[in-house]
Amino acid sequence: MNDPFSRLAEPFLAHQRTLRGLVRHILVGRQLEEHLPPPPVRVADIGGGAGHQSMPLARKGYEVTILDPSPAMLREAHQTLASEGVDVRRRVRLVQGEQGAEILGAESFDAVLCHGVLMYLEDPRPMIHELASIGRPRAMVSVLAKNASALALRPALEGRYGEALAALDADRDLGGLGVLSRGDTVEGLSALFKEAGLGLVRWYGVRMFTDHLGDRDPGTEVPEVLELEWEASRRDPYRAVARLIHLVGQS
Repeated sequence: MNDPFSRLAEPFLAHQRTLRGLVRHILVGRQLEEHLPPPPVRVADIGGGAGHQSMPLARKGYEVTILDPSPAMLREAHQTLASEGVDVRRRVRLVQGEQGAEILGAESFDAVLCHGVLMYLEDPRPMIHELASIGRPRAMVSVLAKNASALALRPALEGRYGEALAALDADRDLGGLGVLSRGDTVEGLSALFKEAGLGLVRWYGVRMFTDHLGDRDPGTEVPEVLELEWEASRRDPYRAVARLIHLVGQS
């Protein structure tokens, strides 16, 4: 099977070791804790890749299914899983595939995650409906998307003012992996949630103050950075200018 994401695997994994990558996963994890039912419950991570978001959940007692179309990314998940204890390994299932409803449709989950996937889809509607379809009644659905309302912020803070001016009227840009990807708005995704039978519980911003720092390594100030990002992620006007938006809904 052709893997269109194989060439992105190494850059993506390298990104996870930067301050920006660390902030994304730790901050989203903390936001999830506000809404996830306590373990043991079943979690589906659609497009979960190497398991950066869902593997920590398995360590906490959640039963996790990671669905991803990329063999390269799932190999990384296998390697991570191999280093875990027996109890964690038993709680994680890795499935290669792209159509979650077709592959997991006979099952149902208490929580469904889809992080960093919508930006690679031309139309987010089918995916939102798919996420809703594999959740049990009152399941939590978590979506992380690129913020179309703040695309000018990164280039402006990096001093690329011409690109920032053009981004004011754009709905996509060249992401950190060098791929053109699309943004969404809170309003647009909220409407799709409602259409799919999901009520919006809360939304957060992710990476308000660290997105423009490129590939900077995490430093000694990480605890302070994370606390600042956490507090700002729930407050206006800060969350509105975040690079990423995190929406949590319930069926």
